[in-house]
Amino acid sequence: MTAADFSTDSSTSGPAPLSPAIAVRDLVKVYGKGDKAKTALHGITLEIPRGSFFGLLGPNGAGKSTLINILAGLVTKTSGSAAVWGHDIDTDTRAARAAIGVVPQELNLDPFFTPREALEFQAGLYGVPKAERRSDEILAALGLTDKANSYARTLSGGMRRRLLVGKALVHTPPVLVLDEPTAGVDIELRQQLWAYVRQLNARGTTVVLTTHYLEEAEALCDHIAIVNHGRIVAHDATPKLLARMDRKDVIVTLEADLAALPPALTELGAELGAELLGPRRLRLHYRPSQMPFGSVLAKLQAAGLAIHDLTTQDADLEDLFLELTRRRAA
Repeated sequence: MTAADFSTDSSTSGPAPLSPAIAVRDLVKVYGKGDKAKTALHGITLEIPRGSFFGLLGPNGAGKSTLINILAGLVTKTSGSAAVWGHDIDTDTRAARAAIGVVPQELNLDPFFTPREALEFQAGLYGVPKAERRSDEILAALGLTDKANSYARTLSGGMRRRLLVGKALVHTPPVLVLDEPTAGVDIELRQQLWAYVRQLNARGTTVVLTTHYLEEAEALCDHIAIVNHGRIVAHDATPKLLARMDRKDVIVTLEADLAALPPALTELGAELGAELLGPRRLRLHYRPSQMPFGSVLAKLQAAGLAIHDLTTQDADLEDLFLELTRRRAA
């Protein structure tokens, strides 16, 4: 099976147009047996829409990599079902594996291959005819043209990471999985990588991202699922997921130092001189669904404070992530 057998255009022949890019049903994975058995996935059910930029987040050991490795055919599931681009990983294994490209966390490159040789070899493994190979195109897109004939062992960590992305793309998979792709990559290279991945997504490639850089996930992903202890603890469109927090912070800069908090502000969980705020700054917390912002201003006025400046901050993905994972761990 070659890259020509797949298209990110859902109007082509093949799987039903409405089938998701990835569909997982009651997926269980147990490592070991008897008293030493450890369950990594507890009956996960998840659908990832075609064309989405999907974030799969969770703390270390949550089960993210196990799920990805099952989809890629590297780990055998214990029970349940999974399909990639409409192809069941058990009954249509070859097509399922050809429909997905995985960029692993580990920098598993042959040190004696050049980037061009690595891409050509990978394309051969997937049965891509030489006339259809895009090695030079991929190298150029990832900024590796000038290193095309250098040994992989001479590349920097960021370049090796980009080469892994290139290897995952040689067979033009409709689904691209990025497992911690920017770990150890400097800011400039990270921006270049995301610019390229955004282009792929805009052309229809479904992108699944796992990352510990939550600000990246919040900025890039249209849907997010959070995994903890082998279970999905949250799954929704990114804006809806963030709206669950129902929390705003108000940062108040005062005209003069404040020795103690006024009683009127204690019910807002005010912090005085908290870390990074300084002695003239307050942080207040409130829930917009329960208290309008006008009421917060009224309490500040009632406290008789001389205010120099005031800003508000919405809860972000990091806040939600910590709340969900800590709650489940308690």
